[in-house]
Amino acid sequence: MGKRVLVTGGAGFISSNVVRHLLDHSDHEVISLDALTYAGNLENLADVLSHPRLSFVHGDIRDKGLVAELAAGVDVIVNAAAESHVEKSIREGASEFVTTNVEGTQILLDAIRQTPVERFILISSSEVYGTAEYAPMDEAHPLNPRSPYAATKAGADRLAYSYVATYDLPIAILRPFNNYGPRQHPEKLIPRFITQALSGEPLTIHGEGHASRDWLYVGDDAEAIQAVIEAPLDKITGAVLNIATGVDISVNDVADAVLDALGKPRDHRVHIAERLGQVDRHIGSTDVTAAALGWRARTSFAEGLERTVAWYRDNEAWWRGILAKEVSAYSS
Repeated sequence: MGKRVLVTGGAGFISSNVVRHLLDHSDHEVISLDALTYAGNLENLADVLSHPRLSFVHGDIRDKGLVAELAAGVDVIVNAAAESHVEKSIREGASEFVTTNVEGTQILLDAIRQTPVERFILISSSEVYGTAEYAPMDEAHPLNPRSPYAATKAGADRLAYSYVATYDLPIAILRPFNNYGPRQHPEKLIPRFITQALSGEPLTIHGEGHASRDWLYVGDDAEAIQAVIEAPLDKITGAVLNIATGVDISVNDVADAVLDALGKPRDHRVHIAERLGQVDRHIGSTDVTAAALGWRARTSFAEGLERTVAWYRDNEAWWRGILAKEVSAYSS
């Protein structure tokens, strides 16, 4: 029998893929809650909005009354709502990130203290680790966030854990590594590279491009989140789980792969100033998650990138519309 699953931030990149995956691969009912800020785009759900097992609610996780009402009617909460634009957190400050990522999580956690759910899944981030002190980074790696965004994700991560320790709530904390795939906001590295190449512009690379990341195809992440929704509760309560591939690839190598895929010369790039608070290396250990869930990522980077490039090539109006809105917002 299916569960009633609330996905917060449900029109965002990862979360809209989770919503679609649950509708396609389970019999769960899904409620998608989203404030529709820059990161939430209702077009991400356009093809499934009429699905009989999906309800969409336009609202904010900082709205205590709304959160309490929704939490009282579901079995599972997947909290993926977040301000996630790293550059924005550096450029404009952390205020919005603190209120959404930390206070919003606290409001959700307090709601499930009042009306318990079967399980609460926090979508944290590998960014909480900072640069790898050893590789691969396991779940016991020190938390050394290097941007205001990452610090607020670490705050929510540890706040959720404290509610397990203090109140014995059925909470799991997931730390996905760098997701990519269709419908990702073009401020993120891989879609930025793809859209720059499609526009005939050089790829902009921070610093020398040696920084490396564990690139996780978003469809694999959605599978992992479904596995946490359906796992025996004793396997996931209080658990911290990396969602990773165990392979890292440098920014330069990603740029080469994108340029090759689109038939552009490899020198079609420009190096700009290193980003403040840059993380040098991210690579995740996969053993704890494999033991708890029997899950490992199964999409190779080559396969995932091919799908992603094809999607952006075929959906130019989608990403050009987002870029046009950004230009308008910055010039107003």
